Amino acid sequence: MAHTESLTEIRGLLRRIGLELAFVEPAAGSETLRILALALRDSVAAANAPADFRPIIEAGVQACTAPPAEAATWFLRWHEWLEEAVTAWEQGRPLPAWAEMPAGTTPPAAGPPAGRWLAPTDDAAEPVSVLPAGSDPEMMRLFCAEAEELLGEIERAALVLESQPDDSETLATAFRGFHTLKGNAAVMKLVVLQRLTHEVESLLDAARRGSRRLDGDAIDVMLAAADVVTRAVAEMGRQLDGQDLGRSIPLPVTAVIDRVHAVLASPPGEPAGVGARASAPLPSEPAAPPRPAVPVAAPHQVAAPTPVTPAPPAAVTSVTIPRSGAAASVRVDTTKLDLLVDLVGELVIAQSMVTQAAELAGHDEQLARLLGHLRGITADLQRTALTMRMIPIRGTFQKMSRLVRDTAMELGKEIRLVLSGEETELDRTVIEEIGDPLIHMLRNAVDHGIEPAAERLAAGKSAAGMLRLRASHQGGCVVIEIADDGRGLDPARIRAKAIERGLITPDAALDARDTLDLIFAPGFSTAEQVSELSGRGVGMDVVRRNIERVRGKIEIASEPGQGTTFTISMPLTLAIIEGLIVAVGGQRFVIPTLAVRESFRPRPGSVTTVHGRGELVDVRGSLVPLVRLGRRLGVAAEDDPARAIVVVVEAGNDRRCLLVDELVGKQEVVIKALGETFAGRSGFAGAAILGDGRVGLILDTAFHIRPGRGSPDTIPSETAA
Repeated sequence: MAHTESLTEIRGLLRRIGLELAFVEPAAGSETLRILALALRDSVAAANAPADFRPIIEAGVQACTAPPAEAATWFLRWHEWLEEAVTAWEQGRPLPAWAEMPAGTTPPAAGPPAGRWLAPTDDAAEPVSVLPAGSDPEMMRLFCAEAEELLGEIERAALVLESQPDDSETLATAFRGFHTLKGNAAVMKLVVLQRLTHEVESLLDAARRGSRRLDGDAIDVMLAAADVVTRAVAEMGRQLDGQDLGRSIPLPVTAVIDRVHAVLASPPGEPAGVGARASAPLPSEPAAPPRPAVPVAAPHQVAAPTPVTPAPPAAVTSVTIPRSGAAASVRVDTTKLDLLVDLVGELVIAQSMVTQAAELAGHDEQLARLLGHLRGITADLQRTALTMRMIPIRGTFQKMSRLVRDTAMELGKEIRLVLSGEETELDRTVIEEIGDPLIHMLRNAVDHGIEPAAERLAAGKSAAGMLRLRASHQGGCVVIEIADDGRGLDPARIRAKAIERGLITPDAALDARDTLDLIFAPGFSTAEQVSELSGRGVGMDVVRRNIERVRGKIEIASEPGQGTTFTISMPLTLAIIEGLIVAVGGQRFVIPTLAVRESFRPRPGSVTTVHGRGELVDVRGSLVPLVRLGRRLGVAAEDDPARAIVVVVEAGNDRRCLLVDELVGKQEVVIKALGETFAGRSGFAGAAILGDGRVGLILDTAFHIRPGRGSPDTIPSETAA
């Protein structure tokens, strides 16, 4: 077993060697690297390490003076072996075997005869430990946070390069991303990730120099490498949070590296496996050393992580702060950010109450001016606090780009995804909730919305399908549109499937809008066969449920043979809601304005009763079910509709008329969670403190429109429509 002091010294030298390899190119020799190797040789000898160490370290000392062919790969393998050997020595295990030929120097003979390469599965993976012994948890969290940003940039760049391989700026972005990942991995002693990112960096450097144009194979291997790093980073986060600490996970690192070598050895456009076999050098012909992938960096250019305040286990949000005319970012624990928003909300409520009390106390011009000034500052503070929670939807859209690309490849379809409005900002919580609905809808569009090429050509369309994903701000909301130019939705087929599955009766009278709305029913599917992508009757009901959970709504427009468009409308933030304040029996309730279609006082006789359907109100020629809100909530309210107000609300394609006593006004309110008193009660989405200090319950309009989703005992049978 090794002594702790000796191990500390040796690991320190290995860390410095790893940094040197990360930021210099050893092909031309490195005096600093040679000095470190000599120091390592002396430390290992003084520590009475196993004899197997000595020839390997000596080989490294000699290589610093006369670098071998493929020097960068050789030194990375050398450093990786030393890290593994020191760990084995520390644990009293035999040292790993040393392979004289660097791993991957000879491109693999195996490879697909034609077609695009698919990323390796876990069958081709080896166990990898993602948290090195003795690593600093705070620095590892910082590494993970920066890695996630870099991986996002890399994936965006890869998808652009797939269609624009000569885009030098995007290529430089991808190269810098892998270069920075390599340097950061070296700092954190993540030898496996350092080696992987170095190999992909070499591929991108060849593309930058013009010696290897990026084709589909190169893009595939870039994305596969990014996926490996993504999985490793995700596992780091889990273990840093205390889950399965110290475990190894299967990662196909060697398979991806072998594929990088195969791509480098093959001409662009030729299947990499074939090209590798054709162009691999004979054993008697040493391969020429690669051109330096990274220029030698001065000490102040080392791309180590910026020492900022470490992120805690909770999620973090990047907040942009203007400084000296440029934008800088600081990482803030989201729990602190949420607390700030809550405190600002309390301040807004307190300011409103003080203002109202002052108005009741009498008129004072100076006090009125001061209160007006306070109101303006409070409003600005509230807007600023809310924008700190807002992030662009770009990251979510980019994930959808990858999803569409991979799904289309799996199905053998050519589909072009057009993104717009990627800079549209909305609350991070809303963005988190919208991810799953977008995945479901885009997979459906790719799977059975857009036709195969042969079917499209027969219909007079282009062989390649078109998908559009667009975000925009409209009327205080965020609107996301998913449109395709596929076969569209067939109302007759939807109706037939709904009858077959028992969702409607054969004599049900449905208009075109109601018929399309059937696709959101639980268990509905028009797929003839169950596949890995669709056909099990789950998905679209989850889509609507998730959207409504963030107080949004979804609408469909479709034309058979031309395509389908889904339109999702959501609030900008979940912390504040713009609501219509209504009075029912002396109580105040808040109806989200996003759900309100219109309001009016019904004429005498406009409310009718239909057997089996309850009370109906004539709304512009259509009969809409009436819900007497007082009866439903157990509050004494106005009984004569002609002396009350009808508020028409909608969720999806469903509408209901809510009967209230009067309209009090419209106000932006801060949402408060309901306490234990309302635990288990349906029909309310939260509470708000109104300007007069009273508490108003926020109605869950989706529940009141579709009461079957709630608790039956809260809905009197005579009001359920």
